[in-house]
Amino acid sequence: MLIVGLGNPGRRYARTRHNVGFDVLDAFARNHHTRIGRRMARAVVGRALVGDQEVFLAKPHTFMNLSGEAVREICRRLGVNANEITVVYDDLDLPVGKMRIRPKGSAGGHKGMASIIGYVGTNEFPRVRIGIGRDDREAVEYVLSRFRRDELPIIREAVARAAEALDLMLREGVEAAMNMFN
Repeated sequence: MLIVGLGNPGRRYARTRHNVGFDVLDAFARNHHTRIGRRMARAVVGRALVGDQEVFLAKPHTFMNLSGEAVREICRRLGVNANEITVVYDDLDLPVGKMRIRPKGSAGGHKGMASIIGYVGTNEFPRVRIGIGRDDREAVEYVLSRFRRDELPIIREAVARAAEALDLMLREGVEAAMNMFN
């Protein structure tokens, strides 16, 4: 099993809306007393045990629009099949903090997801989308902005809930997580 959190590498992008996937993966890793830091395939990876299940965690460092390059290579190196991937990422079309879990689907206009789908050759894998909202700025400018002060408690709670949802997905399946968190 491989959980991929999407974001952009570097301090410049830390805590931006587009890095919510990284934030969720960091929270999940903390919950499992593990570290994401080993370099592999233009990403940083970690390993956690959830029950008796080995779970790899990856944050691609290819920048968002090329995430699929890193994910395909990580899958190859770790022997993970495309249907054993779960991807966590931001969604402009959901209000700030709203979470949606789906067992599969299209990229929905998200370039990081489009890259992964293109490189692994399928969209038949679960995803956890975290709403980042939208305003009248250009999408690129908006997703690279930081959350407003009034949004911070909402997004912190969403990140924590998404980490819990990943746990439930691993222990009881996607359907159980959808029923509990959607």
